[in-house]
Amino acid sequence: MAIRIIVLEPDEVLHQIAKEVIKITPNVQKLLNDMADTMYDAEGVGLAAPQVGILKRLIVVDVGDENGLIKMINPELVSSEGEQFGPEGCLSIPGINGDVRRAETVTVKGLDQDGKEITITGSGLLARCFLHEIDHLNGVIFTDIAEKVYEQIPERLGKE
Repeated sequence: MAIRIIVLEPDEVLHQIAKEVIKITPNVQKLLNDMADTMYDAEGVGLAAPQVGILKRLIVVDVGDENGLIKMINPELVSSEGEQFGPEGCLSIPGINGDVRRAETVTVKGLDQDGKEITITGSGLLARCFLHEIDHLNGVIFTDIAEKVYEQIPERLGKE
């Protein structure tokens, strides 16, 4: 298990376009594993390689649904439909949320860590997460597209 340091806004790497992965090497596979460990350690639901300072088109996502952990190389949005509007946060911008308009359902294709093509369709949180992470690969952070940005409200500790 290797936890990487999460890059924080306003680091310039978060605003650059990540490069396509041409060859899946053991280093790429290790990076995907490290990204998953880092995401879980930070209690996130998604992480893109630029968030750990690496300009490669790699994402990991786990929204706690039947898909489990998704590791995707060179993800591409194939289709989107519908609309959802709601709060988003980001591990690279702690303490800040924003209201973002996203597609309700998306289909994303890419490669798994073994180089096999995968296509996943998801709605709700999974769609939001895919779009958020793919935005990171294109140098876009959620505050760039949020209709409203505000401080995150801390969850209450304990029970009343």
